[in-house]
Amino acid sequence: MQATPQWIVLAQILRPQGRKGEVLADLFTDFPERFEEHPDVWLAPPGFAGPASDARATKVASFWQPVGRNAGRIVLHLVGVDRIEEAEALAGKQVVVPLEQRVQLDEYADADSAFISDLVGCTVFDGDIAIGTVESVQFPTTPDGVRRLEEAAPLLAIASNEGDEVLVPFAKAFLVAVDLPAKAIRMVLPEGLLQVNR
Repeated sequence: MQATPQWIVLAQILRPQGRKGEVLADLFTDFPERFEEHPDVWLAPPGFAGPASDARATKVASFWQPVGRNAGRIVLHLVGVDRIEEAEALAGKQVVVPLEQRVQLDEYADADSAFISDLVGCTVFDGDIAIGTVESVQFPTTPDGVRRLEEAAPLLAIASNEGDEVLVPFAKAFLVAVDLPAKAIRMVLPEGLLQVNR
């Protein structure tokens, strides 16, 4: 029996955007250009963990990134979705691919890049001191939550060894090394940052 794949979320559809079936989506990949060479995707409900046969297979026919109030999001035109009514039915669906089909980082990124899913579960060290374990990665947004702040570093939400949560900017200025095989993120943090961000 074939194993159920693990899924990676690339985007979450919000609503129709246009008159020909296009949809506006929150973008969860830093590499939207992957849709050009890897257009095969699946549509599934949030938290989907089932087999591919239970998701809707489709392709990205075209895409673009809007500016203005929707900057940081993506507009997708999916094969077989050509009317507003069809696009409306997709609201809330996630655009996913099996884990083994995610692109290799060296296709699009520099040597310091990492997938968010690979950072979760890593132990974060400040020098030689273990702070705790990454539970999630958060992206700063505008106060209304509409637009992601591209210039701001993502925040590592860490379950600290002291039992609370601490937020640490995943900024190159603080980063020493990411050792994914060892599940370790080594940083040198400014004095007082941990106390301020608890």
